[in-house]
Amino acid sequence: SLSQMRAEGNISTRIQFVLLGFSDLPSLQGLLFGVFSTIYIIIFIGNSLIIIITRLDAALQTPMYFFLANFSSLEICYVSVTLSRILVNLWTQDRSISMLGCATQMCFFLILGATECFLLAVMAYDRYAAICNPLHYPLIMNHKTCIQLAVGAWLSGIPVQIGQTCQIFSLHFCNSNQINHFFCDIPPILKLACGDTFVHEIAVYVVAMLFVAVPFMLILASYSKIISTILRLPTARGRAKAFSTCSSQLLVVLLFFGSATITYLRPKSNHSAGTDKLLSLFYTIVTPMFNPMIYSLRNKDVIAALKRLLLKKIV
Repeated sequence: SLSQMRAEGNISTRIQFVLLGFSDLPSLQGLLFGVFSTIYIIIFIGNSLIIIITRLDAALQTPMYFFLANFSSLEICYVSVTLSRILVNLWTQDRSISMLGCATQMCFFLILGATECFLLAVMAYDRYAAICNPLHYPLIMNHKTCIQLAVGAWLSGIPVQIGQTCQIFSLHFCNSNQINHFFCDIPPILKLACGDTFVHEIAVYVVAMLFVAVPFMLILASYSKIISTILRLPTARGRAKAFSTCSSQLLVVLLFFGSATITYLRPKSNHSAGTDKLLSLFYTIVTPMFNPMIYSLRNKDVIAALKRLLLKKIV
């Protein structure tokens, strides 16, 4: 029919999307720019400090800090993908983004998100090995194993997430070109697609199960083993020390995985743009901001290393 042909002709002409972001809060644009800039600076400085300390300090040349440095590098990249765009949109008030730009942002965001899930699982496994098998720990977590685990975490998401992005952007978009979100995430893009997106949604579920649910289960398994081992420790001081490291890490994990799971593992019909944006803020910005604080400021070794570094500079 003619209307169908018109509709199909209308599809590929929309190469520009518009990221609505926080445009529904016109009076708060300046304030939001200030808040997000501050958050970005905190994330950048906090994580850079961790990378520098773990590289320079002789006392921190252990697997735990090797993974922490990787994690901090990841957080800087992961946040830059979304936050830099938010800041540009708030500053220029030009919210348009090309289809290629949108696909690129989604692809990097998904790859780094997968890396974050895997790295958190690797870090949990490292703590499990250290606390539950202390005698074999140097053998289990030798230098080669650490490198392999880190490289695996960084690379394993790439092929799948490139495929996932290509699959989503092969859809036809005829509903609207306005993305009611502050970055190109899967749920708001799927909303704009016309025709049946059921197969694509199933693919999103499968990938989310693989990259979110499986690492999450591994993390929970590691921590349940850790907690049962800690409870058997003879001294109260030993218990307290082990608990303080693990409870803080568990908090990060629950925040990150909780918000990501709710976003990707619930049906499309239940998505409201407001809740989506709020949840996304958690796994894109809030947890990365707390990570350096939780993983490091509650850690006496890192504080001591920071003091040594600063004293060296002053002297």
